[in-house]
Amino acid sequence: MKRFRLYSLLLTLLLVLSCEQEMLVPQAPEPEEPPTGTSGSANFTKFVSIGNSLTAGFMAGALFDFGQENSFPAIMAEHFAYVSENDPFDQPMTGSTNGCYNPPSCTLGRLILFDADGPSGPSTARPTPAGSPGVPAPYNTTSTDHAKSLAPYTGNKANLNNFGVPGIILAHLNAPQAGDVSNPTHPLFNPYYARFASNPGTSTILGDALGTNPTFVSFWVGNNDVLGYAVGGASNPAILTSVAAFSALFNGAIDAILANPNRKAVVGNIPNVTAIPYFRVVPYNPVPLDASTASALSSAFSGYNNVLDALKHPAFGNAYGTPEQLEARKISFTASTNNRVVIVDESLLDLGDGFDELEDLGIITSEQRAALVPYEQVRQTTPADRLVLPAASFIGTIVGGNPQLINGITVPLADQWVLIPSEIAEITTRINDFNTVISTRVSAESRLALADVNATFSALASVPGQVVDGIFINASFAPPGGVFSEDGVHPNPRGAAYIAKIFIQAINAKFGATVPLPNISKYYGTYYPVSP
Repeated sequence: MKRFRLYSLLLTLLLVLSCEQEMLVPQAPEPEEPPTGTSGSANFTKFVSIGNSLTAGFMAGALFDFGQENSFPAIMAEHFAYVSENDPFDQPMTGSTNGCYNPPSCTLGRLILFDADGPSGPSTARPTPAGSPGVPAPYNTTSTDHAKSLAPYTGNKANLNNFGVPGIILAHLNAPQAGDVSNPTHPLFNPYYARFASNPGTSTILGDALGTNPTFVSFWVGNNDVLGYAVGGASNPAILTSVAAFSALFNGAIDAILANPNRKAVVGNIPNVTAIPYFRVVPYNPVPLDASTASALSSAFSGYNNVLDALKHPAFGNAYGTPEQLEARKISFTASTNNRVVIVDESLLDLGDGFDELEDLGIITSEQRAALVPYEQVRQTTPADRLVLPAASFIGTIVGGNPQLINGITVPLADQWVLIPSEIAEITTRINDFNTVISTRVSAESRLALADVNATFSALASVPGQVVDGIFINASFAPPGGVFSEDGVHPNPRGAAYIAKIFIQAINAKFGATVPLPNISKYYGTYYPVSP
């Protein structure tokens, strides 16, 4: 069945006239009174936001004007203006319609839901970069538009309020290298900061933000200190920030923010990244097979399964796992739409020595032993695994033009394509540790409020959905209820308004303010699919 179909609702108005045939004169609706409130002990005159892509308005895999206009700090600033006289909230706008999806080449733009064969075709809509073949206007832009996302900002940098920089970790905040255009290969270089750095190569993100002398700050940095590790399938431990480093960097940034004794701030904590759509959209068993293909694949793996049976022999003394553990590592397929994927699981016992022993005993040949090399630590996925979103377009692809080598089927998926339970547990523990650092510092400061984004989004992800401001929302990017954009990581405008609501609620609670809350029903969700 086609997913994401858009059904139109037709409304018929029946006018019943009296016998005198009175004329019905339309009346203009009463104008809505602007909401009012108070700022409490907070001062929003000069509001500055510091953060990463979530703060910048990055959505659908790119930074572009529409996303920036609907960033959660911009929404907050709009509502602060109801309770105080504020400076305009300036952002380093890109001037790009669709942004840059694949920097630095920038040949493609933001992701959209694209149905390549139209509403009546058999395929389903999937996230597709703007500028891809067949994508219609206004998403058929070229690199001329996409490159604007990384082009130098031409506005007045001294007037900026939004210092959200996509991709940064805490270590970027005080690093001059982040904006050093003369050294773009430096590990800390960030082209999104370089485009609006006040003095590229010398200035810093935190220094630029606090140099505007803000009276109030939103600070939400640290997500990428664990998210980057997670989206890579937990395959690169070097990019996972340690708790000690996180604590030092976070507290150092807070020290700088609070150095002005009259300044107050709201700090966001880190949501459970494994609950975002990026790790939830692709099921653990996404492979459809007909009867003949399933039978052929099962036959192809019969030799491997027989080897596992051989390792169960009592003579090995469970050296290579118990019979139950070895049985669980067998690979099989059925004629169905929900076959499991074959993955490498580095937490499994390596069976290489066992395969060698079977070869030494003459049970398998040297050729058979060589063929078993890719399968020394493999299994099929279970409901406890989390396949990353890009795996949807990778599973089932052919390696080197050889139809026998199928990614995720006969070629096990490597570590970067999946989070296994032990990795999910590691990531969850690290997030909890980071959030402990955040909550400990915030609770010790009378001038800091904690926006508990983690609790709110965890609650949303744990249920099919919730009704907020009269509309149904859920933790997906599927229209109409999803609050995430098409990249499965960043919010759409409605999700940004939801985040702004969380931050403003924290501000009101801590500082005795009554800033009006955003009505998320007034903001766009993810657009319905488009066709050629």
